[in-house]
Amino acid sequence: KNQMLHFVLTFIFFAIGCVHCHLMESYTLGIRDSIMIAHSFTGEEFGPAQNMHGATYTVDVEFTKPELVEKSNWVVDIGDASVLLSEILSKYNFKNLNEIIPDENTTTEFMCRRIHNDLSNRLHTKGFKGGLRVKLFESHKAWASYYKSIE
Repeated sequence: KNQMLHFVLTFIFFAIGCVHCHLMESYTLGIRDSIMIAHSFTGEEFGPAQNMHGATYTVDVEFTKPELVEKSNWVVDIGDASVLLSEILSKYNFKNLNEIIPDENTTTEFMCRRIHNDLSNRLHTKGFKGGLRVKLFESHKAWASYYKSIE
């Protein structure tokens, strides 16, 4: 029984993980920037982080496509991607996130999705189709990421 359950769970995990199997053979371009923010959290579970505090995030963004763009042989233009990321991050850099997003706990995970959505909206208008991952490093020991394809 336990072996059968293990087999079924492994199969389900594999099947769910293979939603993006076509990206197993793919190209990725990564860029990096950083932001400095201030925020506080609501809820006893956050302990001392309920108080105002700052964070410096290293922001990594990865663009993934199964094929390179014809003729240019790139995933995206690295210069355009870097400028776009800088523009998106400027609305958070040196800001108090509680003032920009007052009704949310702006956790690292939440901010990954928020920056991803900002980038997705702009990339969609530029015709990019592929995978997009946003990763925020709180330190060398802790990070979060959010991935979703842009179709």
